[in-house]
Amino acid sequence: MVRFENVGKRYGRGPEILRDTSFALEPGSFTFLTGPSGAGKSTLLKLVFLAERPSRGLISLFGHDLALMHRADLPALRRRIGVVFQEFRLLEHLSAFENVALPLRLAGKTEAEYKKDVSELLSWVGLGERLNDKPQRLSGGEQQRVAIARAIVAKPDLLLADEPTGNVDPEIGQRLIRLFVELNRFGTTVMIASHDRGLIESTPARELRLIDGHLVEMRAAPR
Repeated sequence: MVRFENVGKRYGRGPEILRDTSFALEPGSFTFLTGPSGAGKSTLLKLVFLAERPSRGLISLFGHDLALMHRADLPALRRRIGVVFQEFRLLEHLSAFENVALPLRLAGKTEAEYKKDVSELLSWVGLGERLNDKPQRLSGGEQQRVAIARAIVAKPDLLLADEPTGNVDPEIGQRLIRLFVELNRFGTTVMIASHDRGLIESTPARELRLIDGHLVEMRAAPR
């Protein structure tokens, strides 16, 4: 599903953030991406999401070599990916319900088709009473949960999450991880960048760690 071969990434003339990075995500896999702050976790996720281009090396996504693809073909690949950003990227003029429903609306679905699913998902992340609140009325942790619900509501083929439990309490964090595990059980490939050792160690999944720009496999996926 995702393959990196000797990928390097630098910004401008600065040092390489990622060096000779090679790994593969198999369909239906669950992977934690770990490493200290500044190690390049967010940069790696941006490369997978096509928000950045590598400085060198090869990246393939869903069987397509990105170096050979036309720019006009990239949006179709992006639509198969759900992303939870650290900065949330919610639309301020839309309610929590409307933000979560946005991917389904863009896919051509009507409110009658998605209302039940969106409402149930927001209830699952603990926001069943905040459906009509806009982002400015929500705390940082609540906004993060809206962003997570929006990323998974369309059941993407690939889910990328950058510190998805960083602004929530441990109980909600465990609930969110269970949601990711359930999504993975139904076939979505999941990659989560996280510092939360408690969540990582409580979840049987592969762990890849960025150390000095290199990716090291710390724990293999359970068989």
